[in-house]
Amino acid sequence: MTAEVAFVTGASRGIGKACSIALARAGYDVVIAARTLEPGEPREHSLTVHKSDTRPLPGSLRETAAIIEEAGQRALVVQMDLLDRASVGAGMATALERWGRVDLVLHNGRYIGPGMMDRFLDTPIDAYEKFLEAHVIAQLILTKMALPGMLERGQGTIMTMGSGAAYTDPTAPPGEGGVGLGYAIGKAAGHRLVGHLKAEFSSRGIRSFNVNPGHVRTERNSLEADHFGRSTAAPPEVVGAVIAWLATSPEASELDGTNVEAQDLCKKLSLYSF
Repeated sequence: MTAEVAFVTGASRGIGKACSIALARAGYDVVIAARTLEPGEPREHSLTVHKSDTRPLPGSLRETAAIIEEAGQRALVVQMDLLDRASVGAGMATALERWGRVDLVLHNGRYIGPGMMDRFLDTPIDAYEKFLEAHVIAQLILTKMALPGMLERGQGTIMTMGSGAAYTDPTAPPGEGGVGLGYAIGKAAGHRLVGHLKAEFSSRGIRSFNVNPGHVRTERNSLEADHFGRSTAAPPEVVGAVIAWLATSPEASELDGTNVEAQDLCKKLSLYSF
């Protein structure tokens, strides 16, 4: 029997990488999408208008793919830029053409750039457009392409990696423990997809979840924590364990259409020790 297929964006490092590996270990073949194809690729990735940052970040699609294949599952590498609609559509089209199906979509990738950690008066207006492109339009494109096949098979799962910034106000400004309004707007807008999918398609076998990872010790967050006053806590594998449980456990259907607090659920079910 052919394994079910997961499609994960932002899979070159951090939470996306951990989720891709966890899904592979749970029996999924995984389409992994991101911009960074090879280790060490330099790219502008500053979170603020006030400085440039082109330091290569750890992680790449090639490295994630190797771990998935070591777990005994197939990995399909798709280089994708969430700000480029043609790139996004081509990525999903490649997955469907090569493997014939996508059973789970995890919208994990995000826009990295000015506005994430900038204060209101410093944030360029075009930054908001980029957050909405990456956190909303890209999700809509991918979901609309994957959903017909899921409906035909009578089952499928859509997950969005959310954030507390989508539904809670910050307790401090950016740089002092808070995040920028651009990031919050992008996450808040992307957060709406899941409830609408439940209303329209839960009766046809489609499950959908928003997942709030909480503060996570990713490569990027570790790099920036001191500068922006953001504490980090759980390892990415915590979120990966929750995503794999949501994907495979019949009990997860009770959480369909809801916002899942990943670290709380992980502790409650003892999915990963941290």
